[in-house]
Amino acid sequence: RPDARLRDVETSGGRVREIDSAAIKSHAGRRFRSEYDYALFEYYRSAKLIDFLDRAGVRIGGRVLDCGCGGGGMPLSLAEHADHVTGIDPQDRFSQAGVTLARERHIDNVSFVRTDGMALPFASGTFDLVLSHSVIEHVADAALYLKECRRVMKNGGRFYLSTAPYLSPPGAHLPHLLVPVPVYLFLGRPLAFRTFRWLARHAPWMLREPADENSFIRDARMGLVKHDDLLEKVRMRRLRGLIADAGLRVAHEHLHVIGSVRRLPPAISRWLRDSRLTQDIVLGNVELV
Repeated sequence: RPDARLRDVETSGGRVREIDSAAIKSHAGRRFRSEYDYALFEYYRSAKLIDFLDRAGVRIGGRVLDCGCGGGGMPLSLAEHADHVTGIDPQDRFSQAGVTLARERHIDNVSFVRTDGMALPFASGTFDLVLSHSVIEHVADAALYLKECRRVMKNGGRFYLSTAPYLSPPGAHLPHLLVPVPVYLFLGRPLAFRTFRWLARHAPWMLREPADENSFIRDARMGLVKHDDLLEKVRMRRLRGLIADAGLRVAHEHLHVIGSVRRLPPAISRWLRDSRLTQDIVLGNVELV
């Protein structure tokens, strides 16, 4: 399925979404042009999330909450399978993106609310499925956020969480040097962040990403001071503790290692993935239900 072409197949039960890696890659290349383009990228990329939930035995139906929807592309895709989807975000990123896409695609069972994920304005037991896709690392109080997600779930509901440990390259949310050196592991995050902010202003040629895909360079050119929005320093041991404290139980998980580790012999790759000594460094993405 990962190599299948993405297409919408009309069936008696609605639409069936399959993954088209080429289409996702194409939209990924344009996602930083505008909030609309990023929402469109999220709309297509959500096929991977739907596929993961399907393999985990989770049916997308009833009422769904996307607890940190950004521009709103993912709720639109989920709305093709559920009775109703609500997307929330503390910033009004969806008004010119998700709302526009919903109108263009004639999707009327989705709504957006500007609110804080740590104080959800919904009654307890409202949603059959709650999703947190790459959100918890940007939340000021992760424990409260998870408890709120649990509170608004129905008994027997499901919660999807994806994130990455902050010591791994994807989880660090920092630019990449032309020479792939994980400077944050040697300098510590605060000093590494200030180093990249200086490079973006004075030596952007040392950074691998193009200027239009690098928020450090963009902010430097606009005369803005880049602030670190990685508020929760995700570590796997702490994350599992927070999940348990919120009254949630992990029923299904997939730990994705970074590319350089995938190329190692399988036994070594698995050890690095599962060892508490190394997994915070080698896990590029974590998906939990």
